Amino acid sequence: MEIKVVTGDIAKTKVDAVIVNHFDGLERPDGDAAVLDKALGGTIAQLIRTGEIKGKLNELTIIHTQGKLPADRVIVAGLGKKSELSLDKLRGSMANAGRLLRRKYVTTVATVMHGAGIAGITAEDSAQALTEGALLGLYAFRHHITKEPEFGEIKSLTMVSPDRGKVASLRRASNKGKIVAEATNLARDMVNEPSNHMTPTDMAEMAAWLAKNYGFDITVLEREEVEKLGMGAFLGVAKASEQPPKFIVLTYKGRQSRDIDIALVGKGITFDSGGISLKPAEGMEEMKGDMAGGASVIAATSAIAQLKPRINVMAVVAATENLPGGNAIKPGDVLKAMSGKTIEIISTDAEGRLTLADALAYAKQKKAKQIIDVATLTGACRTALGDVASGGFTNNQELFDKVIAAGKEAGEKIWPMPMYEEYKEQNKSEVADIKNTGGRLAGASTAAQFLAEFAGDTPWVHLDIAGTSILDKERNYAVKGATGVPVRTLVNLVLALAKK
Repeated sequence: MEIKVVTGDIAKTKVDAVIVNHFDGLERPDGDAAVLDKALGGTIAQLIRTGEIKGKLNELTIIHTQGKLPADRVIVAGLGKKSELSLDKLRGSMANAGRLLRRKYVTTVATVMHGAGIAGITAEDSAQALTEGALLGLYAFRHHITKEPEFGEIKSLTMVSPDRGKVASLRRASNKGKIVAEATNLARDMVNEPSNHMTPTDMAEMAAWLAKNYGFDITVLEREEVEKLGMGAFLGVAKASEQPPKFIVLTYKGRQSRDIDIALVGKGITFDSGGISLKPAEGMEEMKGDMAGGASVIAATSAIAQLKPRINVMAVVAATENLPGGNAIKPGDVLKAMSGKTIEIISTDAEGRLTLADALAYAKQKKAKQIIDVATLTGACRTALGDVASGGFTNNQELFDKVIAAGKEAGEKIWPMPMYEEYKEQNKSEVADIKNTGGRLAGASTAAQFLAEFAGDTPWVHLDIAGTSILDKERNYAVKGATGVPVRTLVNLVLALAKK
């Protein structure tokens, strides 16, 4: 979809449909809606009086203009109460309007800068949010469907500003929204792909394509190189798969220094059967998405490279499958991680933390100043927080506060989870330094405490996205399937750190 920002008058814009808004509690059309209402002979005002247009959040009303305007249709989008307006509500409204118009086979759409000047929202904020909402909300994964879709395609979205002096800044804001939304959709694509189309090799090839196109460095360590580094935890998980493991390292340099200002570490299990500790068959197909953390850090790096902040970023993904087989690790086995710690295997289905242990150790070896890891790590976190919020764990409150702020800006909720010392006790082993699961109780926190052993004293945040990486039904700009969480949070965080 082409997205443009132009100077003009929304009432004189020739498109299939224009979108204006109405707020809950207003008794008459306001702003651009009032201008269109006048041209329509008071139709919008009449619908408000009769209660058909209330302005409730996500309410959408289609009005056919009957030749009274250059546009064929006017969409009045409810934005709720003015005092409660947020950028996330703008994203959702744009997504819902876009999907409605797509079902009507509309191809060209124009909109105003909804919410500008309200609740601290600038026109630039609105331009970025509307761009994100349109691209995220209209996303569809159809790579393996041969039947034609039962909806049309919106080919262009034009954002109309009456202020010529603002067009340049609005275009920059819209372009930023386009970059982060397309990166999020890239992560969605990777997670939605069947595991036979998104193997560790496929992940590495995707990362290499992005590096070539967006100008950052990539190194892919093969099995022999990983063995030399002593990554026994990662290789233990990879033992039973016929797909070769890939240790993917991406490096973006935004300033002249060898320092790694921040490392983004993502879990990259391209299919998780549970291994010898086999998962139930029902729902196992969803385990193609167990690399969502890895997909998010790869996609975020591609966006960061396009936005060019003055900061150095490394992304690390230890990619492999977790399968049963004659060569698979077994409960009771002991593995030695890159850090030198020995790990007793209690469940082979607690494999993500094993791969992350070596990925975290690698980031520490490279002297990353701070680390964020992202993983679909525990069903316990999904049980606790559902699909609404990711769980956040940390050894550094200052860094964690920045992550939460970046998530709030993106509309991606992160809830602080406990890291009490007592949870470490559950991970104690009698035959090794640590065991890979602390049992059912407080499973998300004991898993985080396991990772903390390998993060050490480096400022570190762990995001458990087991619940938020996928949705079973549409929710505003998050469509059914992979969500792309937390790509936009990671990008926002890196941009905020670069400003410091």
